[in-house]
Amino acid sequence: MHTAFWSTLDTKIGPFTAVVAGDGAVLASGWTGDVAELTPLISPSLAPTTLTERRDLGPVTAAIRRYHGGDVDAVADIEVRQRSGPFREHAWEMLRKVPAGSPVSYAEYATLSGNPSAVRAAATACARNAAALFVPCHRVVRTGGAIGNFRWGVNAKRWLLHHEESA
Repeated sequence: MHTAFWSTLDTKIGPFTAVVAGDGAVLASGWTGDVAELTPLISPSLAPTTLTERRDLGPVTAAIRRYHGGDVDAVADIEVRQRSGPFREHAWEMLRKVPAGSPVSYAEYATLSGNPSAVRAAATACARNAAALFVPCHRVVRTGGAIGNFRWGVNAKRWLLHHEESA
């Protein structure tokens, strides 16, 4: 039996919920007030058998607050745990290296992920990212700078990019 914990915080762009493992690693997160939207995103190999709400998730809660308050690097050192195939897991690791305020195109992201011709696979890695904010898929835009899609809405992505550019 493995218990995970979750909490929802109010942010400038709406409620943000995080699900963390017992050791504090983020399993899923995003701009929603409904933890049930996040749990299906967790890999079956990591899925908790029990979810318990907590008011505070320690360093994860502090990082979320600091990020939304202007410290755009506050989430960089928070551990994230996601499982998938080798390309996708590597792509998520590379995404964490894209600096705040310096978005990349899907083509650039594919190159960073080790396969310049895998633009669709890179886009799929973004779409399947369970740990939004901590694995900053919002930092990937279309060639030419158009916002593109975002699980949590185009307005949220636009706010995040502007927030990071201004910091």
